[in-house]
Amino acid sequence: MAQCKRILMSLIFFASVFIPLHRTNASLQPELTVGIMSERHIVTVTGRNTVLYVHRTLEDDPFLIVPMGEKLVVEEKSGAFWVNGTEQKSDRLIVQPSGSGFVEVDGSPYRGYITLFKKAGMTVVNNVLIEDYLYGVVPKEMPASWRSEALRAQSVAARTFALKNRGRHRADGYDLCNTPECQVYEGMNAEAKASTDAVDATHGEVLFYQGEIADALFHTDSGGMTESSENVWGSYVPYLRAVPEARAQTLPWNRSITSALFVQKIESTGRKIGNLKEIKLSCLQIGNGKGDRSHAGRVLTMRIIGDKGNVVLGGNKIRSLFALPSTLFNVRMQKSTVEFNGYGSGHGLGMSQWGAEAFAERGKNYKEILRYYYTGVSVEKLY
Repeated sequence: MAQCKRILMSLIFFASVFIPLHRTNASLQPELTVGIMSERHIVTVTGRNTVLYVHRTLEDDPFLIVPMGEKLVVEEKSGAFWVNGTEQKSDRLIVQPSGSGFVEVDGSPYRGYITLFKKAGMTVVNNVLIEDYLYGVVPKEMPASWRSEALRAQSVAARTFALKNRGRHRADGYDLCNTPECQVYEGMNAEAKASTDAVDATHGEVLFYQGEIADALFHTDSGGMTESSENVWGSYVPYLRAVPEARAQTLPWNRSITSALFVQKIESTGRKIGNLKEIKLSCLQIGNGKGDRSHAGRVLTMRIIGDKGNVVLGGNKIRSLFALPSTLFNVRMQKSTVEFNGYGSGHGLGMSQWGAEAFAERGKNYKEILRYYYTGVSVEKLY
């Protein structure tokens, strides 16, 4: 049975790597490799309701079988693997469950199986089918208590993003990380019935634009209007266009920074400004930007004037320097502080998650929500 399982997983992996992802020829559900730990020197793996098979490669028979309820302790010492106290001459280890069991890594359960390889210690990778991966992603990216149509829209967007960005961390030895840089993923600990139902209801559905998988970016809340790609990335993407939200001026926020710290942060960019004299930025009008603002109202450039020099910085640079939630803001100089007041959270590209929930509340279904936020896309069954 274990040998059959290894053959099946190998075929799935082969399909996911070598079959191009076009709706006309992809029929098998792809497998993803997700980095869940790095630079570790000791990892404890157990089976949940299963024995564990430990291999050097998927093609080899297991060199160790860990009985149900017992621990597998893997250490990296001096560039070598030590498995339950015995050195193993291998560059990587593969740990598979049997039957319908699951692998637990340091107490956290994961679907699929685990690969460990040596890199600055050990890197731990979860090899997992994409639908199983989404069970652990969707409830971390959107509250499982939200309306089902919003959760379905999130499921399709997350599936599309994962497939489009597969291989993003190839240099690190896996497809995707488990942080917000890719998508937050916490395996089975994150799973919730409502989000799992949403994933199942949209099984295999992906966003396409003119025959290619779209880059389905999403963000927390646009604040009133999403953004066009060129104003964030600097390049035109036809399906990432600014669109107005169901609600405006959402998620208001405020940040206060001392003038001294403001100057220090600005001068860290390499330009001397001295004492702060003036900040030039037009007033925020959502959907009516001009000059130093995009049409959506986000800051494109801001001019800072001091007694020793001036500097013009982009909105994304300002957001990064001061850890602002978004580039949709006004700014005011006070006596000894600089005050930022804005709306929304995130880069503003693609689907607004709070906006999706608002549209779901108004009766829109998930396909309508997706087609609203991603201009000109189609929702297609990939597998």
